[in-house]
Amino acid sequence: MDVHLRELRYFVAVADELNVTRAAERLFVSQPALSKQLRALEGRLGYRLFERVPSGVTLTRQGAELLPVARDVLERWEAGVEQARAAASAGTLVIGLQTAVGRGLQQEALRRFRAVMPGWEVSLRLVGWDDPSGGLADGTSDVAFLWLPLPPGVRAYVLATERRGVAMPADHPLADLAEVPFEALADEPFIALPPEAGPLRDFWLAVGQRTRPPVIGVTASTAEEVFEAVSSGLGVVLVAEGNAELYRRPG
Repeated sequence: MDVHLRELRYFVAVADELNVTRAAERLFVSQPALSKQLRALEGRLGYRLFERVPSGVTLTRQGAELLPVARDVLERWEAGVEQARAAASAGTLVIGLQTAVGRGLQQEALRRFRAVMPGWEVSLRLVGWDDPSGGLADGTSDVAFLWLPLPPGVRAYVLATERRGVAMPADHPLADLAEVPFEALADEPFIALPPEAGPLRDFWLAVGQRTRPPVIGVTASTAEEVFEAVSSGLGVVLVAEGNAELYRRPG
């Protein structure tokens, strides 16, 4: 039976907190997403890990037996990652990247880094939207180019700011407007990032500017999935101003 390290981390966090809401905050994920992952893990295992109690949850007998094993697996994995990193050639900078962040800034930063630190090796690592920290949270990246907002605990230096635009099907009634009032999009289905993206997902759904929850047309994990969904008429999506040009395509 295969399980993911992420599921083990979720299990251990809930076991530590004995409260799904607090564990979700600690993991920077939404409570529904965390609950869904736990149910999936329990389904593959064939037994319950937690029972609900008035104060939150408590471990079942099976959960209590599995907990030290899960902790050991995570500790051994993290130790192995560090040992492997130490075995690499001296002077390797691992840079986490998210889709099309910066446009030109990355190339200039890398050029200057190589000029200042000759002999260092640079490893570029594309990280999905389900990790809004770009690999910083689990130490798999040293630095990262990321979209704001970031999860708590990540220090950021803002390199550039852009306005938000909206991508929609070419035949949409609002498509010919030079500027679209956000209120006109209130009832439109939106393409959403995965729930694991946390604050980043909420930002690109403009949750803070709404008077009622957004309508989710579909959840997409990559830029290609987003724009395929838009051109298929499944919803609209907010995009950074630069991406409006970068991803311009028929439909």
